[in-house]
Formats: sequence, C-alpha cells, structure tokens
Amino acid sequence: MDPLLKSTYDYTLPPELIATHPVEPRDEARLLVFDRKSGVITHTLFKHLFDFLPADVAVLLNDTKVVKARIFGKKESGGEVEVLLNAPLQENLYSVYIRGRVKVGTKLFFDEKMEAEIRELKEDGTRIVAFSQEGKPLHTKALFDVLEKIGHIPLPPYIKREDTDDDSVDYQTVFAKEQGAVAAPTASLHFTDTMFEVLKKRYETHFLTLHVGAGTFKPVEAEHIKDHIMHSEIYTIPSLTCKLIESPKNILAVGTTVTRTVEYFARTKVPVGKCDLFLHPQNCPIRVNHLLTNFHLPKSTLIMLVASFVGIEKTLELYEEAVKEKYRFFSYGDAMLII
Repeated sequence: MDPLLKSTYDYTLPPELIATHPVEPRDEARLLVFDRKSGVITHTLFKHLFDFLPADVAVLLNDTKVVKARIFGKKESGGEVEVLLNAPLQENLYSVYIRGRVKVGTKLFFDEKMEAEIRELKEDGTRIVAFSQEGKPLHTKALFDVLEKIGHIPLPPYIKREDTDDDSVDYQTVFAKEQGAVAAPTASLHFTDTMFEVLKKRYETHFLTLHVGAGTFKPVEAEHIKDHIMHSEIYTIPSLTCKLIESPKNILAVGTTVTRTVEYFARTKVPVGKCDLFLHPQNCPIRVNHLLTNFHLPKSTLIMLVASFVGIEKTLELYEEAVKEKYRFFSYGDAMLII
C-alpha cells in the first residue's frame, strides 16, 4: 500500500451507516477501542471511556463554538443565494463559500438589514466579501451576533437534511465557549455535562481553540497526497496548555483538530496563528500519545491523520471492523479511541 496515494485510503461505506442524527443521550454512542501494544480491539460505549484511558494522561479539548454560519439572501437581481462563512480575515472582510453565481462588485442582501459585497473570487472556490449593516462595517463579534439571529447551523454536506432547532444544541460541545467554528470538533460531541465533570475530576484537563473551517470538508483532489494544499484554520493555545505540550506528560487529544493544533505547536512553538498541518503516515505525530476521534470519510485528510497513528493497513482494518459491526459514521456517528 502506497502511503502517498489518495486511493490507498478508500473503503466501502454503506450509506445507511452515515449518521444523520446523534444518539441520545450523547454518551450512549458506541466506542471502538484499539490498544496498539496488545493489538486488542474492544467494542463498548462512550460512557465507559474512562475504563480505558491511561490513569496518567492529560486530556486536551477544543473549546471552539459553532456559529450559525449558513445564511440565505438575495442578489440585487432578486435571485436567491446561499452563503457559508469560512473564516474572518481582517476588519470586515471574510472568506466565504457562495452557492450561486456572483462577480466582483455583486451585492447580496440578507435579513436584519445586512449586506455583503463581493470583493474577490479566489481560485480555490472561496469568495472574499465585506459584510455591513445599515452602511456600517460588520466586524467579527457583531457579525456573529447577526448570524445568531438569521443564520442556520452549518451541518456537514453528507447530512442530507435541513438543520433543526435541535441541531443548535446537538452540533455543539457541552464546553463550547469561543465563537468562530463552522464545523464542530465532533469527537467532543459525545461528552455529556456529567461525563465532562467526571473527566475534569479524574484527569488533568486543558483547552485550546481551533476554529474549524469549512475547508475541513474539502476533498483531497490530488492523487499524490503531498500535492494536496491543506486548508488553514485560526488557533489559540493558552500558556498553561503550551506548558503541558512542552512537558513530558502523556497527552490524549480529543479529536483531529486538537491533534493538528498540538502537533503544529510542537513543531513551531507558535501559540497563536493559523494551523495548516497535514498529518499522514509520512508525517507522523511527535507529541500526541493517544487519540479519541470519530470515523471519517474515505480518502479524506482526517482518515490519513488516523493512519499517521496506526498505519494504513491497521486503519483500514479498524474501519472494516466498524462497518462490519455497523458503527455509525461521521460527525453525528460513533467514536474510536486509540491508546
């Protein structure tokens, strides 16, 4: 198996295994545990997570909060348009995805007297727009306040339904704090308030913030994965978390976003910036010891990240096992712990 070919990371997933709603309660999701030392695979439930975590591990979580980043408006011509916020840039400029044809100078109109003007069309499919309200530029916090009123939770593209009020709660971690993500750090969605309180009592627990962008769903188009241009996402690592990363203590990363952020800091020592680290079997983790994650799309950078921990053959074996056992896949699906 060639670790540098996208096709290597393919697997067959029956469509009915794509989760369109979460399990209730959250911690009743299933959990596949893989022990790398013994090679043993265990099938259990997420609520039994603490039975498998090493006692001396520090747990790192992403406290980003999903904004209602999907909005619907109209062009000056009256035609309908859909906009998905990707990331703030500077002042009142933002990177977005737009469903509908636009050109530079086009103005879009939304509820709450909000407008957007197209400033640039990027080759990667994103558009640079300036948001304003009643003629005044909308900076990040003010824009998020408007989106909270008129926007929709940006469910992933493989969930083929409209968002509901339930998703405003379901597609948010119980410890979400820092607004800015357009996709949830999904491995953390399984924690209930009770489980989270137990986690904090039993384990050294730290946070970092990586605002997950829409680029997380961008497919790998190049067959040779090193030709893939990795999306970048804004991150912040508090000083206490930086000290932990620089210490010898074992780390459990809850999710791929935490993993990439920790590994980026381990390489750069930069606590605030944009993370574009691409982990795969030829660029393996140097700091994270254990990984808690969901099951990811075939041929995606996320399954490649999993393979950076356990190798391609074992990754595909674990995924085949999950399919055979009818685990639920992707954002609202079940979880896997690699220890």
